[in-house]
Amino acid sequence: MPVLNEVTHVRAAVDSLLHQDYDGPFEVTLALGPSIDGTTELVEDMAAIDPRIRVVDNEIGSTPAGLNTAILASTFPVVIRVDAHSVLPPDYARIAVETLDRTGADNVGGIMDAQGESPFQKSVARAYGTKVGLGGTPFHVGGQEGEAETVYLGCFRKESLIRVGLFDETIKRGQDWELNRRLRKAGGLVWFTPQLKVTYRPRPSLSRLARQMLSTGLWRGELARRFPAANGIRYFIPPLMVLGVTVGVLLGLGGLVQLAVGALPWLLAGFVIPAVYLVFVIAATIAVARPDGFRSALWFLVVLPCIHFCWGIGFVLGYLKLTSNITAHTGR
Repeated sequence: MPVLNEVTHVRAAVDSLLHQDYDGPFEVTLALGPSIDGTTELVEDMAAIDPRIRVVDNEIGSTPAGLNTAILASTFPVVIRVDAHSVLPPDYARIAVETLDRTGADNVGGIMDAQGESPFQKSVARAYGTKVGLGGTPFHVGGQEGEAETVYLGCFRKESLIRVGLFDETIKRGQDWELNRRLRKAGGLVWFTPQLKVTYRPRPSLSRLARQMLSTGLWRGELARRFPAANGIRYFIPPLMVLGVTVGVLLGLGGLVQLAVGALPWLLAGFVIPAVYLVFVIAATIAVARPDGFRSALWFLVVLPCIHFCWGIGFVLGYLKLTSNITAHTGR
């Protein structure tokens, strides 16, 4: 588990690991980055109490660097990747290892089950778990067990990770997808099973969600540029939507200028594009967000465009090779 400034979540995440019902020895290796919120002290206290917890320094602080450091420091042949925002059910390790043995896969993973606590988080979780939010990939919405392009987190054979060169430390987001691409290219098997379901806590505020989505879209655009043949059409829908709505608004504003000067305001037709998107957001809210209550549904009206636009804008910037210029401002 790579850990950096996660004092709010790390204890629950680690506790869920220590209470696995896996019948065999295991260790919890935390790659601790240079935190400033009390995470360092908390992690050190937990490690002092339970000898199964190992702490290794992640001086760089990035997620892929922390993962590689922890993997190389681990002593067992199976590596389970964990996120500090995730809570694993007690049977996760057991099912993961059993599936790894049964299928002969190099990596096994399941569903990122986003669960919110506040009305805002519930709206984000709802967007994560529906096709109108993050595109409906199996590790977000579920699906049939079988071979997959990528999976959430992952239970790996350590030898397979080392064989393909571990995580690419130049990729700050989307490193899972890129690693699984290399595993499959090397003849390995990536396997999805809905039996593995990990509780994930979404970001607690709109600003943090926007930053996360911008960073995620940025790196997805970078990956689409690096590996054009390995990307599905779904990755290009949000940036196309952003460009379409932007062009529509600009054309509509041009129509208002035409109207002001007495010319035929045919450019007002551009407003049809953002109007269609607005209708889509409202319809999606009515269709999927009602079970979470009125306040959460109101948040959904804001959360869904936030995800679409921040992800889409990030994708365009990443695709245009601006990654190195703004990566320092979009998280690790």
